[in-house]
Amino acid sequence: MFSLGKEAVALSRAQRLAALYHIVPREKVQQALHKTGRDRAYCKRVSAVFLLYFVLALGLFCTDCYCQVFRWLKRWKKDSVPGRSTLCEARKRLGAAPVVVLAKELIKPLARPDTPGAFHRDLRLVGLDGFVLDIPDMPVNDKVFGRPSGGRAPGAFPQVRVTALCEAGTHVMFRWLIKPLHVGEPTMADWLLRSVGPGMLLLWDKNFLSYARVKKVNEQGAFLLARVKTNMIFQRIQRFKDGSYLSKIYRNATDRRHDRNGILVRIMDYTINDPGRKGDGEKHRLLTTLLDPELDAARTLIELYHVRWEQELAIDEIKTHQMERPVLRSQTPAGVVQELYSLLLDHFVVRTVMFEAAQKANVSPLRISFTNTLKILRCRIPECPRRRRARSKWWRDLVNEVAEEVLPPRRNRINPRVIKRKMSKWKKKRPKDRSYPQPNRTFSQGIVMID
Repeated sequence: MFSLGKEAVALSRAQRLAALYHIVPREKVQQALHKTGRDRAYCKRVSAVFLLYFVLALGLFCTDCYCQVFRWLKRWKKDSVPGRSTLCEARKRLGAAPVVVLAKELIKPLARPDTPGAFHRDLRLVGLDGFVLDIPDMPVNDKVFGRPSGGRAPGAFPQVRVTALCEAGTHVMFRWLIKPLHVGEPTMADWLLRSVGPGMLLLWDKNFLSYARVKKVNEQGAFLLARVKTNMIFQRIQRFKDGSYLSKIYRNATDRRHDRNGILVRIMDYTINDPGRKGDGEKHRLLTTLLDPELDAARTLIELYHVRWEQELAIDEIKTHQMERPVLRSQTPAGVVQELYSLLLDHFVVRTVMFEAAQKANVSPLRISFTNTLKILRCRIPECPRRRRARSKWWRDLVNEVAEEVLPPRRNRINPRVIKRKMSKWKKKRPKDRSYPQPNRTFSQGIVMID
C-alpha cells in the first residue's frame, strides 16, 4: 500500500471539467447556448453549460457509456450520477443547434505560413472529400438518412454522408455538410465552395470536376488542382516545355465548338513507371488553374496533388481511432447530427493540441501521432486542476508530453484498399427478423421431459 500526497489528493478532488474549459472556452459555450435559446437547465443535476460539455466529451470517450463519461467530468458525490435515461433525455432536449453554433465559432484553419507542408508557395493546401458513417438501425434513421443498396440485400445499417473541407497540413476539418446518403458529394461540394477563398489551393478528386465548380473556385479567388477523367476533351492551345499545356473547360459541347465562355486551365497528362506502385502504366490527367509553368512546374504539381490523401488520413483518424465503435450511438436524426458535430469538434480539439506540440517539437503537425495524442488527452483530462494558474501548467505539461510523440518519416510504401473479411456464414438479417417472436414462458417453464 502507498499513500497519496497532498497535491495528488487535491488533484483527485478537482472538477474534471476544468480541462475542457481550458480547451473550449466557457464563454464560447455560453454564447452558443444563448444564441440558440438553449441556456436553461435541461436536468436538475446538471446545468446547460455542463450538458454541452458532456455532449463534447461523448465524442472524446466514444466507447464509454453515458454514466462513465459523466464520471470523467465530475468528481464523485453520493447519488450524484444521473441515470442513462436522464442524460439521454437531457441531451435530446439540448438538441444539435448549440453544437453547430459552437463549431462554427471555434473551428478554423490552424496552419501558419511557416508550418511545414501546409502551403504551396503562399497558397494554403485544402482538400475536398467525403465519407459515410453507419448509424443505429432505427426506422426513423432509415427514413431520414437512408441505407445503401447491395446485390444481396439492403445495407445492414442506415448511413449518413459527410463532405468536408480539410486543411491538408494539419488535418483540420474546418467546414462540412451533413446530408442523407442519397445526396452525392458533388452536390454537397457546391455549398462548401462558398467557404473557399483567396490564398487557397483546392485539391479534389475527379468526381467533383464540373465547369460550374471550376468557375465558382475562380470567383472565390482560390486556385484549383484536380484530377480529371482521361476521356474528357481538352483541345491544346499552347504547349509548355514541362509537358503541360493550356486548354479551356466549357459548359457543354456546343460552347466548345463555338469557343464560348471557356475557362482557361492547364492540363498535365502523365503516367507512372513503377511496377510496385498502383497506377503503373496507366494514363493520368490533372487540371489546374495555376497557369504559369515557371512558377509551378508540372512535376511539382503532380507530386503536390497527392497531398490530397492527407484528408483520407484525417477521415481515418475520426472513423477508426476516435470513434472506436462500428456505429454512432444516437438513435434519432437530430442526435446523429449533434453527435457528428461533437465528433468533428473534438477532432479539432485533438488537432489543436497536436499543432501546439508540433511547434514545440519543431516538426510538421503530420509528424505527431494522432492515436497517442488522443490517448494522452483522455488520460490527462481527469487530472486537470481547477485553479487557473495550475491549469496553465497542466496545459504546458500536456503539450510537452504530446510533443514527445513524434513519428518517424513516412516510408515509401503503399497498401491495397481491401478488407480481410468480406462475407459472413450467417444468414442476412431481413425485415421479418426485426419483429422476432419472443418467448411466452421462462426457460424452466418451457422444459418438457420426454418419456
